[in-house]
Amino acid sequence: MKKLIVASCLLSLSLQGQVVRKYSNEFLNIGTGARGLGMGSAVYSSQDDVYAPMWNPAGLTGVEKDWQMAAMHAEYFASIAKYDYIAFAKALDNGGTFGISVVRLGVDNILNTTQMIDPDGNIDYDKISSFSTADYAGIISYAFHPAGNRKLSVGVNAKLIYRNIGKFANGFGFGFDIGALYATDSGWKYGATLKDAISTVNFWTVNQKELSAVVNGEEFNPAPKDKLEITLPKLNLSTSRNFELSRDLDLLPEFGLNMEFQKTAALISTDMVSITPYAGVELAYDKMIFVRLGVNRFQNISDLETAKQKVSFQPSGGVGIKYKGLTLDYAISNSGIGGSNYFSNFFSLKLDMSGFR
Repeated sequence: MKKLIVASCLLSLSLQGQVVRKYSNEFLNIGTGARGLGMGSAVYSSQDDVYAPMWNPAGLTGVEKDWQMAAMHAEYFASIAKYDYIAFAKALDNGGTFGISVVRLGVDNILNTTQMIDPDGNIDYDKISSFSTADYAGIISYAFHPAGNRKLSVGVNAKLIYRNIGKFANGFGFGFDIGALYATDSGWKYGATLKDAISTVNFWTVNQKELSAVVNGEEFNPAPKDKLEITLPKLNLSTSRNFELSRDLDLLPEFGLNMEFQKTAALISTDMVSITPYAGVELAYDKMIFVRLGVNRFQNISDLETAKQKVSFQPSGGVGIKYKGLTLDYAISNSGIGGSNYFSNFFSLKLDMSGFR
């Protein structure tokens, strides 16, 4: 039943007939790396490693020597959906940093009931089959210091997207992200990321024969007329600073705002822009052991029983350990207090060759 519900949501989101869709390519907004996810996504101004492209590509300038590799695995909704990420970043001789990342979000063994009822209205359970759906993205990133200014970093992502819904539909897309970081003399860092900067475009091909079903002369699941899907830009603004509490203890808080240029269920929502705050904190001991907390995704939702509005939010937490150039992180988050009781677990690994030199 859970997989059937997930399948229905995926089909309705991906095959509806609108051109501009609120949750188009949403899998690219999840974020990667258990550090960032444990801090409630509040790392847009402090993520300065191989995980940076999924937050703020300008953070790649933090890879100043050798190369880094990273991998992450996560499971959502009682392991129904699986999310994977692998990335590589290398410092270049010209002072810039090059990165490449691959992302996948998939759901397997979804029940296909489109052919369960024959044209005469008879039910045949032997016609039930299964299918899988998956979203993929390949991201090429580059970051640098304009005019050699070490206080300012600029980065860009070029994204290639492939989305597959079993035998029903395939979508191909492309888009760009732009990010910037600025560090002040007082230690504050300011970050800005414009995702889908010029709007990301997906082109869909629908297999009408597999999707539709005719029962008693009436067609169900007709193919949408519009095969073009547009993802509008999103803007993230954040600030952070590292505080040295003692010789061994460091505290890094970060606060930010996520802005979407359309009306959503966000905490602050108008016809022009919707704004959601987020915050996170990281406590580090000897730059080796890390404890993290965060909160984000504040939304106004309706209670199905009382029809009253209430606020939902997503808390998160995590830990990490670093030894030389090897870092292992873990995070856990709730799908949304006030809206769901599902918890998700994230594990990520990072290899930094400069730590072994």
